[in-house]
Amino acid sequence: MAPSAEQFEEAPISKLVGFRVAPEVDGVTTVTLEAGPQHANPMGRVHGGVISALTDAAMGTCYGRQLHEDDDFSTIELKVNFMRPVKLGLLTATAKVVQRGLRIGFLDCEVRDARGRLVATATSTCMTISD
Repeated sequence: MAPSAEQFEEAPISKLVGFRVAPEVDGVTTVTLEAGPQHANPMGRVHGGVISALTDAAMGTCYGRQLHEDDDFSTIELKVNFMRPVKLGLLTATAKVVQRGLRIGFLDCEVRDARGRLVATATSTCMTISD
């Protein structure tokens, strides 16, 4: 049985940063963050590392939801392209699996601001770890 949104939302990193995980819809995982001053860089914009973590959380959650109960996984590659700087506010990351094999999966993600503008795109490679 795949992990639930609640399990991903209760992860220590999700609680620390403030990620909110929505139920999966048609294979797409959505993770949101209400970016506040604690997420800002010295220029008052959302730190790129926070946006990267948001994409990793969305893609990891998406991949993790497809695993068997006894499987685990790890992100083995993450690439983020920043399209525009973003001030504080709601960020929404949507992720989907592009291709999944027996051990390796490839994912895509988009991050949009509250106005729907594209903030970042990302890709990830995840590896399934079986006992």
